[in-house]
Amino acid sequence: MKVSVIIPVYNAAAYIEKAVTSALFHVEVKEVVIVNDGSTDDSLAILQKLQQSDSRIKIYHHENNVNKGRSASRNLALQKVTQPYIAFLDADDFYLENRFETDGEIFGSDASIDGVYNAIGVHFYRDFSEAEHEELSLTTITEPILPKELFGYLLNGKKGYFSIDGLTIKNEVLTQIGLFQEHLVVAEDTDWLLKIALTSKLVAGNIAQPVAMRGVHETNIFNQTEQYKSHRQKMYESVIQWCFQKSVGKSKIDSLLNWLFYYRYKENYSLSVELKYWFCLLKSNPKLLTSSLAIKYCPIIRKRKQLFPILFR
Repeated sequence: MKVSVIIPVYNAAAYIEKAVTSALFHVEVKEVVIVNDGSTDDSLAILQKLQQSDSRIKIYHHENNVNKGRSASRNLALQKVTQPYIAFLDADDFYLENRFETDGEIFGSDASIDGVYNAIGVHFYRDFSEAEHEELSLTTITEPILPKELFGYLLNGKKGYFSIDGLTIKNEVLTQIGLFQEHLVVAEDTDWLLKIALTSKLVAGNIAQPVAMRGVHETNIFNQTEQYKSHRQKMYESVIQWCFQKSVGKSKIDSLLNWLFYYRYKENYSLSVELKYWFCLLKSNPKLLTSSLAIKYCPIIRKRKQLFPILFR
């Protein structure tokens, strides 16, 4: 099993050596593809020093060394990988010794398997409460799920989630899913994972113990609640548009629309705002206009109880 590990790096001098070293520990890892995303701290100097002692480290930059974000950095790395399997690692996270322990066996047991997901744990670089530690202690799917049912469970979260740090996929999967959506500042990994679940055969690996650790510190991007709130809807819009382009079944698109409007409902937008939004969504997805979903999710239909309360007593 030959793996390319992708690490996007932006101002991660405090963590990057631990991340890279944890990837190089594994014999399965044949290259660590790093994109230095316009770092202004000592990240690049640390990476160059590490590169001198291990030729598996490949360092790339965006044109003019600009900062373009995680999605663009992962996309550049995905275009540079050379190995048949791909794994991911954020610059402030690190792998454990068992990272690829079961992946090779699972891929070897069934050639039709496209990806293996595993549990990850948490490592705090700051003070934390007992409740916070309990909440983040293990990110995992709580039980094995049939690949054809995984998309639905990821949407509703009833059996948990998996992190991109715990995922290993075949390189060839990229031809089906495409790259990360660069307009998504956050939730770009959720967008990508939902698309993989829709098109690929993903199975559980080690979901009982962590195979990697998420680094938690004061500047984590997942601390930015408002960012997630605004980009969550954009993420659903992205997956919906992709589903229409890929002719994914109507029931899956129905589920996505249901969650999209669930979150919009919580914002309590006016009818005029919802109508404007709906017309924009139809314009972006012409196939939606000819579907029965166009009626089901029309704001006038969805808000009929509010518009005509006397009819729905």
